[in-house]
Amino acid sequence: MKRSKPPFRADHVGSLLRPESLKAAREKRAKGELAAADLKVIEDREIERAIKKQEEAGLQGVTDGEFRRSWWHLDFLWGLDGVERHVMDTGVAFAGVKTRNEGVRVTGKLGFSGHPMIEHFKFVQSHTARVPKITIPAPSAIYGRPVMTPIDRTVYPELDQFFTDLGQAYRKAVRAFADAGCRYLQLDEVFIAMLCDPKYRQQMRDRGDDPERLGEIYANLINTAMSDVPSDMTITMHLCRGNYKSTYMGTGGYDAVQELLFGKINVHGYFMEYDDPRSGGFEPLRMLPKGKLVVLGIITTKSGKLEGKDELKRRIDEAAKYAPLEQLCISGQCGFASTEEGNLLTEDEQWAKLRRIVEVAGEVWG
Repeated sequence: MKRSKPPFRADHVGSLLRPESLKAAREKRAKGELAAADLKVIEDREIERAIKKQEEAGLQGVTDGEFRRSWWHLDFLWGLDGVERHVMDTGVAFAGVKTRNEGVRVTGKLGFSGHPMIEHFKFVQSHTARVPKITIPAPSAIYGRPVMTPIDRTVYPELDQFFTDLGQAYRKAVRAFADAGCRYLQLDEVFIAMLCDPKYRQQMRDRGDDPERLGEIYANLINTAMSDVPSDMTITMHLCRGNYKSTYMGTGGYDAVQELLFGKINVHGYFMEYDDPRSGGFEPLRMLPKGKLVVLGIITTKSGKLEGKDELKRRIDEAAKYAPLEQLCISGQCGFASTEEGNLLTEDEQWAKLRRIVEVAGEVWG
């Protein structure tokens, strides 16, 4: 029942709370008080520490904690050809809070001609003997926010061509990570999970989009993104209804997208948010195809309260009524810091949760 290839029985979504020294350095850099090279020295040091701590916790898949990013998605998207930073009139609404008002706008033909995150991956690869993992936003991240993405209509009078080019840019990006030696890549997919929320579906309709068609488009984009990977590369997708300063954007069980997830998307595994009733029950797991895995996000990253082992084992037993135990793994429900602000818990609480994941996985799967 042990696994030597990803996803692992004890896994994690990827982002980690930013250490105070890194936050301070990034703030100085933003004010022009610190050179880019000096910031990189601090980033390198903190990432090396984070890698060591992941290894000490017993994790097999290791990330850089997304320490070189401000956002889980925007930093990657800003590195694509044809995409620019955009200052929006207002942030995106979460439960009781709004995000910073940064976004993307499409000003040219979408493409991929290299990306700083290839080097970010290589840094992790050269500093661990475990499996280095890179996380990037799923293609839907450029379009799915409830605030409409500005797209230059002289470049893309029709959205069909926009989505075609987006898929090809992602195909090249994923292949570039593979060529750099990456064999574990995760696509963070918020906006298929958001299609579980009736309120969000209505927001999409109100702006002129068809939620059903969007789901199909997003699924096809993921399949295109992973259409040129080596046979030994694992691609997973992480499903989340928003994670910003411990709040969320959407609510609703996976029933609305279960056929899309398990019948049409070619990923090898699914990280599924399951830390509270907002995500619904485990029943959709009945549709999990043979040979694919689900990583149950039953440990919350939104608070520091440590889940008990018995409670977690009960949840795993519950899920195993719908999908075979050998097709299940466990992780946190999301990253600990989808944006550099981070969630409302301490670093000690974060590491305790990661150790708990490893302990419980060891007791359940050996």
